Amino acid sequence: MRRILEQIHRRLSVVEVFVLVIFLFLWITLFQVIYQKRFDYQKKLKEMTEVIVEGESAPRGRIYDRNYRLLVDNVSVPVIYYQKPKKITAKEEIALAYQIGTHLEIDASKLLLRNLKEFYLAQYPEKGTEMITEEEYEKLKRRELSSKEIEELKIERITEEDLSIYTEEDLKAAYLYYLMNQGYSYSEKILKKENVTDEEYSYFSENSAFLSGVNTKMTWERKYLYGDTLRTVLGNIGSIPKEQKDTYLALDYELTDRVGTSNLEKQYESLLKGTKATYLKRSDSQLEPFGEAQRGNDLVLTIDIELQQKVDEIIDRELIRAKGEANTRFLNKTYVVIQQPNTGEILAISGRQLVSDEKGYHGKDITPYALTDPMAPGSVVKGASMLVGYNTGVLQIGEVMTDECIKIRSIPAKCSSHRVGRLNDIIALAESSNVYQFKIAMRVGKANYSYNAPITIDTNAFSIYRKTFGEFGLGVKTGIDLPVESLGYIGTSVKPEFLLNFAIGQYDTYTPIQLSQYVTTIASNGARYQPHLLKAVYEPTKTDTLGSLAYEVVPVLMNRVETEERFLKRVQEGFEAVMSIGLGRRVMGDAPHPAGKTGTSESFLDTDGDGKIDTETVSNAFVGYAPYENPEMTIAVTSPDVEDPNTGVSFHSYVNRRIAREISNYYFQKEL
Repeated sequence: MRRILEQIHRRLSVVEVFVLVIFLFLWITLFQVIYQKRFDYQKKLKEMTEVIVEGESAPRGRIYDRNYRLLVDNVSVPVIYYQKPKKITAKEEIALAYQIGTHLEIDASKLLLRNLKEFYLAQYPEKGTEMITEEEYEKLKRRELSSKEIEELKIERITEEDLSIYTEEDLKAAYLYYLMNQGYSYSEKILKKENVTDEEYSYFSENSAFLSGVNTKMTWERKYLYGDTLRTVLGNIGSIPKEQKDTYLALDYELTDRVGTSNLEKQYESLLKGTKATYLKRSDSQLEPFGEAQRGNDLVLTIDIELQQKVDEIIDRELIRAKGEANTRFLNKTYVVIQQPNTGEILAISGRQLVSDEKGYHGKDITPYALTDPMAPGSVVKGASMLVGYNTGVLQIGEVMTDECIKIRSIPAKCSSHRVGRLNDIIALAESSNVYQFKIAMRVGKANYSYNAPITIDTNAFSIYRKTFGEFGLGVKTGIDLPVESLGYIGTSVKPEFLLNFAIGQYDTYTPIQLSQYVTTIASNGARYQPHLLKAVYEPTKTDTLGSLAYEVVPVLMNRVETEERFLKRVQEGFEAVMSIGLGRRVMGDAPHPAGKTGTSESFLDTDGDGKIDTETVSNAFVGYAPYENPEMTIAVTSPDVEDPNTGVSFHSYVNRRIAREISNYYFQKEL
């Protein structure tokens, strides 16, 4: 018996120890939960019950010119908008549109006929059903017609008589219904944001609880303080394009955000976009402010807006003046680019096109086309052509040749614009001798030339020319900080006569920005810098002042022209001779000791819009810089289609020269 009691006692002792261990484990676990891990569990609880949500897009950064003149600002505007509630029916939305229309003054003239027909079908779906035959419904069942095709048939079969029932009040409701249903179904639809009256804003604010999805808010819009000046380059903002939806979503954008959609606004979206306000959504669904909204970074451009305005004004005035001259039927635009050597900074960039109305001609901003509208530049490229001759060893500094027409069999004689007899390389540039360049090109192409005989060339000569031209920025992208830039036309034929044409700027075509980079590279002693419009970025502030400097753009050297210094110096001397003793005298007016090159080219137009070239014209270009010894600025001016040579009247407008002269005078603060 005693032995049994001892066994029981031992077993009880084991149980007691086991229970004690369990209670110790539970106590330690409880201690960890209550004390050591309480913050982790509190955090998890908060994550499960409280959510951080973002407000709408914050105001974007401001944009200034190089002298800190404000170009683009944000302004607050009242907005009445609609956010589609879940499970709302078309019938309910139509009733809501009528209700909104009684309290909102809105212009329904923008309502399209298709929009009205869609409203009709939404309002009277049974009538739409009656417009489809049984046979067509059978085809729908057999999938010979799609639902979309059935809806299109309904739209087509709505008559004017069907729509004649609508009054002005109905049309207003139809337009509001259209606004309520355009775009993404879940996005906010702006019903009115211009000229919202205090009464309208107050009514919809006070009655938002009774108007399903209709509400008010204060938002912001971009304000362009210099109107049309540089407007197209500054760019636009808008909704995220559908084709870029995935890209923006991957960058944590909301589909309702506004983004830069063109030019500088698009190029520097990541810098300009603001930081949204954030709110803490508590377990009771109430929103509590969590983080303030902050506008984006402020940008300072390289542009001098006063110079930009003057350039626009001069182009408009001289184009209008030229339209009163003979043979200018096709002249309607000019481009100007002014750069700073050794930095790539663009001081002004302008494209102006004449449009006419009942008041006459006036200028329209087409500046982005300075990056995409190429033309044959003519003789302005002869500096690069001359360098090809020096580099390949077929031309010696100071070499004298005779200016005489070149005649290849079956091709009209190729001559200079005027005979200048015997001339060296400097005079060849000063007097713009085509023949001098033809002879260089034939040497580069290893042609065996005899008067009025056929010739052959080494087609590698085209690549040799294009390589050197590309080092100046011709026929390649300049790298300018805008989203779209074209190369121009690069000819594919390698006929011998086209090599001669290439050497005088009559084959490949180049954009105004390429010509600007070309002359800026010459002025910068062969250093090709990336042209740019952004000068500096400043951190945002809560006031109207600039914040701390975030960073300043450093000039980007893209390449150096592969040549000897003496060869490039010779080209520069030739450009100086153009302006002092040659065909470019006074083109830069009173600019101090200028250098540059004029150019005239044959060009062609499609005047009837059939996609085929049908009309010959004459175009002008000019590139220059000043002062010669220590260049301060470069200028490129292109004027396509200056002359219609088919009139029988011998007159050529000097509009291109006048524009270059007046802008140069203004830049150097001379009397115009």
